[in-house]
Amino acid sequence: MDGASLGRCSLLFLLLAAAAPTPPEKKEAELAEGAEDPAFLSEYFSQSSQTLSFYNWYGSAKIFRFRIPEDTVLLRWLLQASRDKGPGCGKTQVTFHIRYGAPPVINPLGTQFPMNTSIPPSFSQTLTLDAALQNSTFVNLTNPAAGDWFLAAHLPAASSKIEMKGFSRSCSYTFQPDLFVLRQVDVLVLEPDVPVQRVLSKGASRPLHAKIFVPEYTAGMHFELGKCMKNSSAAACALRVTLGSAVLSWSSQKVLHCLEACSIFLASPPWGRWLWITVESLGGASASVSFQMVVFFIACKPGDAASFLGFYQSLKQNQGMVMLGSHLNSTVLTMGSSHNASGPGNACLRGQPVVREELDIVSVRFRILGDSTVPVQSDIPTLLLLNLNSGMDSGGNLVLNLMLNQTSVSLGNATVLACLSPMSPALSLTGSWGCWTAFAQGYLLNVSMSSREAAVIVPYPQSDSWYLSLKLLCPKQSEGCDQAQGQVAMLAYLTPCFDDCGTYGQCSLMRRHGYLYTGCICKAGWAGWSCTDGTKAQSVGTQILATLLLTLSNLFFLPAIAVALYHYHLVEASIYSFTMFFSTFYHACDQPGIAVMCIMDYDTLQFCDFLGSVVSIWVTILCMAQVKKILKYVLCMLGTLVIAMSLQLDRRGVWNMMGPCVFALTVMASIWVYRGISRCRCYPPSWKRWVFFLFPGTSLALVAIAVYTFMETTENYYYTHSIWHILVASSVAFLLPPGDKQKDPWAWSRKLLCHYQICRNDQEELYTVSSRGG
Repeated sequence: MDGASLGRCSLLFLLLAAAAPTPPEKKEAELAEGAEDPAFLSEYFSQSSQTLSFYNWYGSAKIFRFRIPEDTVLLRWLLQASRDKGPGCGKTQVTFHIRYGAPPVINPLGTQFPMNTSIPPSFSQTLTLDAALQNSTFVNLTNPAAGDWFLAAHLPAASSKIEMKGFSRSCSYTFQPDLFVLRQVDVLVLEPDVPVQRVLSKGASRPLHAKIFVPEYTAGMHFELGKCMKNSSAAACALRVTLGSAVLSWSSQKVLHCLEACSIFLASPPWGRWLWITVESLGGASASVSFQMVVFFIACKPGDAASFLGFYQSLKQNQGMVMLGSHLNSTVLTMGSSHNASGPGNACLRGQPVVREELDIVSVRFRILGDSTVPVQSDIPTLLLLNLNSGMDSGGNLVLNLMLNQTSVSLGNATVLACLSPMSPALSLTGSWGCWTAFAQGYLLNVSMSSREAAVIVPYPQSDSWYLSLKLLCPKQSEGCDQAQGQVAMLAYLTPCFDDCGTYGQCSLMRRHGYLYTGCICKAGWAGWSCTDGTKAQSVGTQILATLLLTLSNLFFLPAIAVALYHYHLVEASIYSFTMFFSTFYHACDQPGIAVMCIMDYDTLQFCDFLGSVVSIWVTILCMAQVKKILKYVLCMLGTLVIAMSLQLDRRGVWNMMGPCVFALTVMASIWVYRGISRCRCYPPSWKRWVFFLFPGTSLALVAIAVYTFMETTENYYYTHSIWHILVASSVAFLLPPGDKQKDPWAWSRKLLCHYQICRNDQEELYTVSSRGG
């Protein structure tokens, strides 16, 4: 077993030992004192390690998803980062982010988000990898919220230098999360309006955990703790009461410090879920504390529910009993039913039915049922349910647009307040209170006749039921406000990428263990969550210049083609023409901006460009070796097939180009040395050939390799790669050897026009005239 495995095992041992159950001796002592030891169940979760990447866009981060069970009292993450021992490994930092309910929204590059975007908070921490090969940390959390938790880990921002695969020294960085949870089996369950007496006995090492279920349509919750006595006397006792579950990224709990009695009122507690209550003694282990708890709920009765039932019945009659939900991807979301309907006099909200229509993966549209607008009044808020609790909706972007159509003529300066919040709605909408629920702050919007539109974008919304509360806020000292009504048009939808990542972005769908989420890949210097940050963006003129440089620089192959035809190198000339054609149109299709033209599939153009480039180098070196024609053609054909195979396996591997070059250079050098030794003089024999052709051609090729390998970056690619085109094409024109001395220059062109061929037999010196079909 290696050192990394031993270190991980020791850390796991510490992880389990830190939250181990009470030893038997201590348990017996607590029971002797009258303490009630709760029953706990431990669970361990782990996911396979992931290789980290330097951050360039959201897809560079590795996502981990954990599901925390109910009744968890302790959560402990063991987070380990490690690196290789290779020489290319240096000091770096691994940053991880934790968020409840949805993947973390991160911005390591400091780019801009789209307008009206609200960024959900997340917990972040950094691990440094320096001399040590491994670093780890613990993240502890008591009373965590049950449900999905997400981790995102990544390295620092990626370098702009374009690394050629195989030349640069790479280093592998990995990230491994392990999770330990401690669940209490016998959690105390409270009932509304029923007082519960409990005792924290002497020596009790753990707090009291209780929970109560909050039903839907709960306007408020009142918690009281009283009759607190210390050691069965009237002495003041000190208790700390925590309401709610922890989510790390924001303050999601209410804490009370009670001496004798205390109480708290929570407006809009989370609907349809268990509310966690923890009580712990602050008087030390020697004190026995008794107390009483009671919880009261204030119900919220929705009004105007019968209007939906009437609409539904009329719809069934008009459509011949065709059910509204017959569409497989449509769901009706209502905010009330007939059994709890009440008159508007004592109702606290007005429900508006909403249809959830699933369009595609991470793509949902919400439509108002019936009318196209939502009526909003000043007496009670209007409530709409946006259901995003399918478990797969948190990987997109929630977009909400509101537009005020009309209000009462006498109240032209009235304002419609809107609050978008998860878990529970904000029912108390005033200009001063803001947009708050019991444990979280929602997203506040307002529209008026002076500003009739408002919008909010929530990237990676929390997987939950979202509520939109609307209420008309009238000016002070206004008459007839009770009869005023505003009509608000709502457009709400869940989209994979906002605005489809814009003109200079591409929306990418990513997957992690069955969980789908999206991100934008930006181009042409654009950046940001939705590719809307144009701080470093290329102008249209720069994009056109880049396209022209990368395409027209391939015309420098024309001199090489002309030299090849002049010396009767027809195979080489055809390959150079192939390379020039596909390199031109590949770079015309590969541009990130608007100056793009693709004559065929991008992958086909890329393969042909890479194939032509490597084969051009291969046949040029073989031509310089001047081997026999039959051997030359066999090597050309066999080499082309091998190069095509290797490019299909790994298109950007360094040995796809270096392998053929090294082999061809070896063949050429061997032949040149053999001829030099056999002839007792330097080969090629002409000093002019060396000075005016080989030295310039070799120099151009070496400079081209240096530019291609060491100078190219994402910012200067369009002109450094154009220089590469020019240098390589020019070096080919210099390096091509002269043709056969027995053949005149351009002799191949006369064969295209003549229908008769004079064939010469060098051995018998006879001439014959043969007819070739005209």
